[in-house]
Amino acid sequence: MQIPIENIYYLLCYAWNKLDEKDRVSIAIDDKTELLDLFAKVLINASRMLLKRGIDKSYVDHTTDIAGVKGKLEMSQTLKSNLLFKQRTVCTFDEFSANILSNQILVSSIYRLLKTKELDKELKAELWILVRMFAGIDQIELKPSLFKQVKINRNNHFYGFIMNVCQIILENTLPTEDKGAYKFADFTRDEKKMNQLFEAFVRNFYNLEVSKFKTRRENIKWRVSGIEESLQYLPQMETDITLENDTEKIIIDAKYYKDTMTVNYGKEKIKSANLYQLFSYLLNQQNQDPKTINATGILLYPTTEQEYNLDFKYQSHNIQIRTVNLNTNWKHISARLKQIVEVN
Repeated sequence: MQIPIENIYYLLCYAWNKLDEKDRVSIAIDDKTELLDLFAKVLINASRMLLKRGIDKSYVDHTTDIAGVKGKLEMSQTLKSNLLFKQRTVCTFDEFSANILSNQILVSSIYRLLKTKELDKELKAELWILVRMFAGIDQIELKPSLFKQVKINRNNHFYGFIMNVCQIILENTLPTEDKGAYKFADFTRDEKKMNQLFEAFVRNFYNLEVSKFKTRRENIKWRVSGIEESLQYLPQMETDITLENDTEKIIIDAKYYKDTMTVNYGKEKIKSANLYQLFSYLLNQQNQDPKTINATGILLYPTTEQEYNLDFKYQSHNIQIRTVNLNTNWKHISARLKQIVEVN
């Protein structure tokens, strides 16, 4: 499934809930832009914005040997190092510095891009100029766990967007046989990753763009009875997206496949497992509330070719199969997603 690079960027920004940042980080995208180049452009422009406004700083603990005493004296280390006769001591003290984790991740991500073979040469030249402006910030070994340690608050919220970009660079640049070099793994070819992205995109799109509903993920309990030992083996049911207000309820199962339909004996068919799952959600979420009895279930697939609008009825539930064409203008994508839920 070939999705235009610009639309991939939209999907990511919605999934990250970073639309304001997307508008602020203006980048030029054309038909020749590759996905790796997109991330480099975003990181370049975002870093320039940071430098212009001033990069984040904080107090950092330093432990080093100095003349005299400053902060906390580390007596055991001082004695072991035989520093006293030199009138020096080992001390731990705070220093207001830009050499903090968020900036270290940013700088290390820039270096990682510089070591990635497929990156455009002109962008590499821009990155070399850029990284010199972050003098005094250490390179570190990037690990997924580091991103959870970055504290985002009201004063440094723009770093949240940058950390998202850095994390996706880490996840999709893999070491090569050449020491210190990387290659880019295009995540749009990974059906599992794209399914996660598509689901997060759709959920945040409705949360931000359709005000008539509250958007959430919903845990649904099985409407069965049995002894506790047996019940604990039942799989958890959690919707991708539940849209709900005082009178209406829509359950959306967002599924990403390279092929929207299966083909049996030359005829296209809905993927049966998806339909069974949607039926389970609808039947088990029912209670005394009329909106649960009349809830609509939607299977939503992306496509880059044919659109589907299939409608069925089961008891009082509307069952709908819908597609959204991701190989079209973004305004059409937005209008299509709104139309899917607003006509119910």
